[in-house]
Amino acid sequence: MTAGTTPGPLGRIPRGPGVAAGLLSTDRAPGTPPAPTPPAPTPHEPGPSGTTTSAPGTTGSGTSGPGTSALRTSPHGTAGLGTTAPDTIGSGTSGPGTSALRTSPHGTAGLGTTAPDTIGSGTSGLGTSGFGTSAVRLAARFAAALGEVADQAAGPAPTPTASPGYVEREWGDGTASPVYVPVVERVDDALADEVDDRLVRWGERCGFQGEELDQLRKAGFGRLAMLTHTDTDDPDQLLIAARLNAAWWAADDLYADNTDMGATPAELPPRLALAMAAMDPVAPTGEFDEPLEEALRAEPVLRALRSAVEHLERAGTPAQVQRICYSTFTMFVSWTTYAAWRHSGEYPPAWKYLATRQHDTFATSMTLVDPVGGYEVPANLYYDPRVRRALTQAGTASVLVNDLLSVAKDAADAKPVCNMVLQIAADRGCSIEEATEATVALHNKFVHDFEELHASLSAVPSPELQRFLRGLRAWMGGGFEWHNTNPRYRTKF
Repeated sequence: MTAGTTPGPLGRIPRGPGVAAGLLSTDRAPGTPPAPTPPAPTPHEPGPSGTTTSAPGTTGSGTSGPGTSALRTSPHGTAGLGTTAPDTIGSGTSGPGTSALRTSPHGTAGLGTTAPDTIGSGTSGLGTSGFGTSAVRLAARFAAALGEVADQAAGPAPTPTASPGYVEREWGDGTASPVYVPVVERVDDALADEVDDRLVRWGERCGFQGEELDQLRKAGFGRLAMLTHTDTDDPDQLLIAARLNAAWWAADDLYADNTDMGATPAELPPRLALAMAAMDPVAPTGEFDEPLEEALRAEPVLRALRSAVEHLERAGTPAQVQRICYSTFTMFVSWTTYAAWRHSGEYPPAWKYLATRQHDTFATSMTLVDPVGGYEVPANLYYDPRVRRALTQAGTASVLVNDLLSVAKDAADAKPVCNMVLQIAADRGCSIEEATEATVALHNKFVHDFEELHASLSAVPSPELQRFLRGLRAWMGGGFEWHNTNPRYRTKF
């Protein structure tokens, strides 16, 4: 897959400022009808010498205004700067100011070309197109679908009911109420073992040794990847998730959570600053580069974070890499907040902990769903508030499972770790059992809310988005299975 494009139901999905304006402007005033569906474009036929004949209504020799996608291909020539052309692009390439190479059966389009369905008779002016108008038709389709979703959300919410994709599961020692979770979609122990074998060899190259490697093997991050990323059975793709999750957990244990493993609240912020530099390289600084490089090579955790991101870079797009980096850095902010609470001994009320925890959830791990699956959700859909809410719901539900199964470990630390069960118990002055029931109810609410939102977003005509939402559901089911069967979380309170 070439950078900057995403195969979709309408051809290659364009990106850029014009698309950002179109796809994100999805809400309509009450009573406003959805945008009409534009007619399907006329197929483009290859012209002589590898050029492309334009469909009726496309721009011929007219040029576009400043900053627009100009000079579209026609029967009489190839595209020039800022080419906007169908997939059957001729031999012409576009020039500067564009975003990514795209290929076609008839040649290569330059950086910043747009997709076939975005060209039509709806350009503005006489033979010209305004800023971003090449994306208007595609944007209108998504806007109409997302607008309908918004209208549906404004009406009465349906009563949550169990579906074949969801089930109530016992957990822990079985004494608490069951949790409502998606079904586990795949259990393949041989695949999990293969990914874990590769992961341990990688851990050794990163500098982990002896007992650390044993712990890496027992943690089963290869199994986590197998259970949660069910739309691929390629061990190398699953290793993307296994490596990053192993590196995040190592940083959490060694830097943030476990004082008996060296975690010190006062040292956490500077350690995480170096972790960010390992993941997202800083600009060259001359004489100051060498001491930074020595520091990044000296710590196995930092080497693991750098190596895991480099693996992602080989498989994903620059946008996907940055999603992971900045989701991780947001998570780090929550870690430093927990550290401040632990250092001061002034623990937060449950509401404040939950607000902080929702930026430190398995949503970070779920951000890997599309690169591990080998596709990409267009940015303007990925960052749509409704999609972000679905991701947050799924990630928070999964991290509450972690809190439920980590209560004993977290409470036993010399400096107790923040945990939703513990914070509710402290707030209400109630027993751990009562606080556990409240946390289970909260978890189940997040899952039901995700289930409803997932159903409402099924109207959006993007196979990438639909695959991503199914991936979030699979991650919740697999994540529960991994936690509930992992020896790390089997300690009774």
